[in-house]
Amino acid sequence: MNSSRLGRIFSVAVLISMLAACGPGTGSSSSKTLHVIGTWGGSEQASFMAMIKPWTDRTGNKVSYEGTRDINALLTTRVKAGNPPDLAGLPGPGQMAQFAKAGSLVSLDSAVDMNAMNSQYGANWVKLGTSNGHLVGIFIKAAIKGLIYYDPKTVSAAGVDFTTPPKTWDDMVTAFTTIRSKTGKTPWCIGVASGAASGWPGTDWVKDFFLRQAGPTKYEAWGASQEPWNAPEMKAAWQSFGSVVNNTNLTYGGKNYVLSTNFATAFDPMFASPPGCYLHHQASFITDFFVHDFPNLKPGTDFTFFGFPDINPAYTGPQVVAGDLFGMFKDSAEARDLIKYLTTADAQKIWVKRGGAISPNKLVTVDNYPDDQVKKAAQLLLAANPPEFDAGDLQTAALQQAFFDGIVAYIQNPGQLDTILNGLEQKRASGQ
Repeated sequence: MNSSRLGRIFSVAVLISMLAACGPGTGSSSSKTLHVIGTWGGSEQASFMAMIKPWTDRTGNKVSYEGTRDINALLTTRVKAGNPPDLAGLPGPGQMAQFAKAGSLVSLDSAVDMNAMNSQYGANWVKLGTSNGHLVGIFIKAAIKGLIYYDPKTVSAAGVDFTTPPKTWDDMVTAFTTIRSKTGKTPWCIGVASGAASGWPGTDWVKDFFLRQAGPTKYEAWGASQEPWNAPEMKAAWQSFGSVVNNTNLTYGGKNYVLSTNFATAFDPMFASPPGCYLHHQASFITDFFVHDFPNLKPGTDFTFFGFPDINPAYTGPQVVAGDLFGMFKDSAEARDLIKYLTTADAQKIWVKRGGAISPNKLVTVDNYPDDQVKKAAQLLLAANPPEFDAGDLQTAALQQAFFDGIVAYIQNPGQLDTILNGLEQKRASGQ
């Protein structure tokens, strides 16, 4: 932070007091406003702003935040126009690498404390933020995907006991088939609408099936764009998803509801009285949306979860994980200081305590989580064997968008699956 220029001679005592007042980490008349772009809105945006408030209070700097679900398109447009933000959430490691290769991202090697990063974060979190040997992205929060949420009261009334969660997908099928036969209602609520990113909730289903059917080695090859999209294992994963989403006896509202309903409210019928559905597949961050729509819900009493069950007995215990990356597009002392702050446990504890986030920083212990449900999600992430990063987020921007669009097209017309997968494979093979 730059101090004001002295206009006249001061006494030594006054000069010392002014220097102390304008030292590192304090506000001054030369405070700067940083422009930050992220994907968050509503309660997520509020949690991010709460997270950075100690930094703005300490430095006197301000943050102008802009939220969008179509972050890749917005960042690409701003970068091409020569008007990038100071900092931004990055769509995923795949797109991060593209921005880094183009020279749009600033290296963070000297902006953060690499010794602290390497000791406080798992090696994979640092590796995923690295491109061409340089750290260009930091993870400020994480999530575990493939969780199956339910209301214990309504599920019990429907004749299903999840006290011991289903161990296999066959057990899961038995459970939701029982719900259907006992209640005559659809077990699942699914919604894939999300603006330009519509379809992404469906991609999470495909990832869960593919990981547990084909195994971690093929899953990692897929994330590295080395696995054909039209391989038999990939088709099987899509068809497994289709067996749920395209079955009007299983999915609330049929394809019209699935395609038109935003992921942020897709679960609403589960908490209606009487319930319209009983199960919801989503990542750990969704609880923030639960309590936004239904403020009186009590974690554990009104909603809880279990992890996606195993399928192939040769591959037990894996979990899909994800995280929110941040990168620097404009180099400044203020942007560097904010990036460094965001890597700290003190910063990440703030969002964790508000709910809807898991910290990748090892110094954020489970006692910081607001309730037993979030603690359980954090422990599940730590116990994952192995934890596998979201393969969709490792793709290029074009291929990830095609994945989203392919999910929408598949729900609209399941008969075109081969065409969809062949189109995705053509993009992969051509390096798009």
